[in-house]
Amino acid sequence: MNKFKTEIKWGLIFMGVTLVWMLLERLTGLHSTHIEKHATYTNLFAPIAIAVYVFALRDKRATDLNGKMTYKEGLVSGVIISVVVGVLSPLGQLITAYVISPSYFENAIAYGVANNLTTQADAEAYFSLKNYIIQSTIFAPVMGVITSAVVAFFLKTKPEGDVSE
Repeated sequence: MNKFKTEIKWGLIFMGVTLVWMLLERLTGLHSTHIEKHATYTNLFAPIAIAVYVFALRDKRATDLNGKMTYKEGLVSGVIISVVVGVLSPLGQLITAYVISPSYFENAIAYGVANNLTTQADAEAYFSLKNYIIQSTIFAPVMGVITSAVVAFFLKTKPEGDVSE
């Protein structure tokens, strides 16, 4: 477990940042009075998510790898962070649905149906805690691995196979 201390720490940080973002969305009305803008503005989280991975892999390189990191080391670390985030995603969805924004699903369903964007049944199926848990458990790790692959490429400091100190 100690071997993955940095990755667990950054997985927890990522989840914390995600919950703060959810709170900001709710406080700015994106889960209620401005729900029509939610689909657009929620995408602003992407650069923040990428930044967390950049900070995480920089920390891994500095703390655990003596300032030197191969692409593979960075990628593996990022994948482990992504797994931690995936495991924590259902908890994050529960906290969001029950604590941060308990009326989000109801509001999203009402908006979609009132604006003829979807049927009641389809909206209820899509905007549900179960569906969001499934989506986040899949989407978060997949996007984390893709992000890790790119970030590790830019943060690598030594070529593969270089064992010199």
